[in-house]
Amino acid sequence: MTYSIVARDRETGQFGVAVASRFFAVGAVVPHMAGGIGAIATQAFISPLYGTDGLEMLKRGASAREVVDAVTGRDAGAHSRQLHVMDVRGGIAAFTGEKCVDWAGHVQGEGVSVAGNMLAGPQVVRETLAAYEAGEGMPFAERLLAAMEAGERAGGDKRGRQSAALRIHRGEAYPWIDIRTDDHADPLAELRRLLAVAGERYLHVAETLPTSDNVSGMLDRSVIDLRIAELEDRRKAEGRASASHASPPR
Repeated sequence: MTYSIVARDRETGQFGVAVASRFFAVGAVVPHMAGGIGAIATQAFISPLYGTDGLEMLKRGASAREVVDAVTGRDAGAHSRQLHVMDVRGGIAAFTGEKCVDWAGHVQGEGVSVAGNMLAGPQVVRETLAAYEAGEGMPFAERLLAAMEAGERAGGDKRGRQSAALRIHRGEAYPWIDIRTDDHADPLAELRRLLAVAGERYLHVAETLPTSDNVSGMLDRSVIDLRIAELEDRRKAEGRASASHASPPR
């Protein structure tokens, strides 16, 4: 019922998962990850335990293959499930149960895995992977979203569209960005709008957040505030409306 991409940015070490589906709130159940640990996407006749338990295994140093073998090996319903995993060493492992609804399967590249089920055909995962690989040099979030859009153009979920999500972790347990479209006729387009909204303010404020290496975060946010103001002034000067649907300030 879903296709997704799991990747690690070679330049920054960031982990990311993007996913789309003809299913409500797919971002609530598919992606599981932590900075400096790894990333998992669990889907098809979904078991959230593949994500939660698998992530705990990755934290203890397990490889991607060990995670896949462990969570599927204990599960009598594994034949109807799908997951793919990337560990901190860059190892990738994937599993597509033999009873997943056609078309179902997975492909891999260097630092990237794409998997899906209930798809229009194998071209969906192939085109998603190809677009990601062709996007080297793009900002990581843009690269993941562009890959998903290529998969949608190739047919996507054969039942239609409803939800999508994008989550990226830097070096922390909490996400750097975590945006979701839970119920929308064109969820990837809406996700792109949300990414644009994040770029207006949120992603700049995110630079001030405390980290494991600096538990107080950025105490003087004047530089960030100035940057946000400059971007807003430029947008207005160019005649571009904000991407946000927020109400005007009171």
